[in-house]
Amino acid sequence: MHEALFSQMRELEDKHWWFLGRRRIVEAVIGRLRLKPGTRILDAGCGTGGNLPMLQQFGQVTGAEYDPQAAEIARKRQVAEIIQAGLPDELPFEKDQFHLVTLLDVLEHIDDDHASLVALGQLIRPGGYLVLTVPAYKFLWGEHDIEHHHKRRYRAAELRSQLQNAGMQLQWLSYYNSWLFPFVAAVRLLRKLKPLTKERSAVGRELELPPAPINWFLKSLFASERHWLGKVPVPFGVSLIAVARKP
Repeated sequence: MHEALFSQMRELEDKHWWFLGRRRIVEAVIGRLRLKPGTRILDAGCGTGGNLPMLQQFGQVTGAEYDPQAAEIARKRQVAEIIQAGLPDELPFEKDQFHLVTLLDVLEHIDDDHASLVALGQLIRPGGYLVLTVPAYKFLWGEHDIEHHHKRRYRAAELRSQLQNAGMQLQWLSYYNSWLFPFVAAVRLLRKLKPLTKERSAVGRELELPPAPINWFLKSLFASERHWLGKVPVPFGVSLIAVARKP
């Protein structure tokens, strides 16, 4: 990821509707796991640490981040220990160390996604959980993915297969960010016909903070999906979310 993105994300991830909405969804999903006191949590690929305060309410949190600049920004939050680590082979943790691992829009950045899921599975205690999110659908691939150094986008069947092949028991998997899917799909497809200029890149467009009323509306609309995710099948969405358990 470009260095400028880390500073931009640090500024936006506490305000932008997409980060806020996803955080509310992940918070609701983890809340349903009914984790016990003393739960040890690893936020793998924590980036600049925007999710660490939310995760802290569920237990003792450790953040793992490969990029030193992002890790340093996360440390300045002073809410969790931040360890520099990389997937799949640079994980300085003990086996069966964590009750919960979160992997939030990280897997798509890694060359070997299978080995990474296997490695994370080894860190989870038997009966523990993996909660992950990834971008969905190859046809949505665009400048945003290129700017963020994504390797791929996933279909539900592909992600399901990856989790099962890594030895995890899938609890549920669903598309999400479905309310905004028609709009996002239309915009992405139009951009393939008319690419953005370098001066007005996908980073600037998609991470730009909208006016406050629009930002609030989009956050509320996106976050509303937390009420039925994992309960009602969602057949399409901009992203995928899954909960898996270690046998």
